[in-house]
Amino acid sequence: MTDVLRYKGYIGRVDVDADAGILHGRVINTRDMITFEGRSVAEAERAFHGSVDDYLEFCESRGEPPDKPFSGKFLVRVSAETHQAIAVAAAREGKSLNQWVAEQLERDAATQSR
Repeated sequence: MTDVLRYKGYIGRVDVDADAGILHGRVINTRDMITFEGRSVAEAERAFHGSVDDYLEFCESRGEPPDKPFSGKFLVRVSAETHQAIAVAAAREGKSLNQWVAEQLERDAATQSR
């Protein structure tokens, strides 16, 4: 079982370790390693908040900005046939390839994050 927590723009993924009787998780939208755990949902959520707050305080004490790994650019490799199909679909809608792909990804990501 997996669940997601949100706090101050950070997203935590929580997994259940039934054998150990704990919930453990990590922040998934940063390259820095931020982890947390608890024996209940409430305890795991408090630990998540505490870990994020500790991370932000640590960054501030070092005079460094918190990690923001997502620039908005990434390379996707597809087959030549898929590239052509995407280009044709974009042209049919009067959109650039980039605009069309971005809209498709935004729509699908919004559906997945519900």
